[in-house]
Amino acid sequence: MKTQQETTGEYILRIVAPLFNKKGYVATSLSDLEKATGLTKGAIYRNFKSKEDLAVQAFKQNIRRVIAPLSAAMEAQSSIPEKLFTLTDYYRKYFHKALELGGCPLLNISVDAHYTNPELFQKAKKVTNNIENSLEQFISDGIANGEINPAIDARIYAQKIFSMIQGSVFLAFLNEDSTYTENMMDQIDQMIKTEMMV
Repeated sequence: MKTQQETTGEYILRIVAPLFNKKGYVATSLSDLEKATGLTKGAIYRNFKSKEDLAVQAFKQNIRRVIAPLSAAMEAQSSIPEKLFTLTDYYRKYFHKALELGGCPLLNISVDAHYTNPELFQKAKKVTNNIENSLEQFISDGIANGEINPAIDARIYAQKIFSMIQGSVFLAFLNEDSTYTENMMDQIDQMIKTEMMV
């Protein structure tokens, strides 16, 4: 049901974002969207140009739901090692948070849209690149201010950390077992302490 504070467009996005994430772009039909929102095709398309436009906006909303709390938590930390430990702490609990959305929106769309929706796939790729670039910047800042070992390559470690996170998220959802992410975050913490910190 639409709240008094939200527009019809906001209502549609709130309802269909988890649906797209769970079922995928191709598998989510117009009748699924009508049934979930209780609106007609005309009402939906008065607010969005097409199903593709709606899917892109839904993906952006799903990503905001998982990235915004992480970004806020990391920004609240003063040192680079604290920021990195905040990252691993967030992903240690990520399986249960993302489960409410129907899985990790980044992984879901990357797989679902690769050959079916180039625009969505490029959006997922851009999110991935932004996360890796942010991690690289954090590590570079840590090297510059003497918190991170200057001998390490910031780009390689950013890629390594992000790959370890996403690989463990994939396996956690594949096996329906949060220990994959929990154990991998412990490994990343150990790497931060023994290889990265001065």
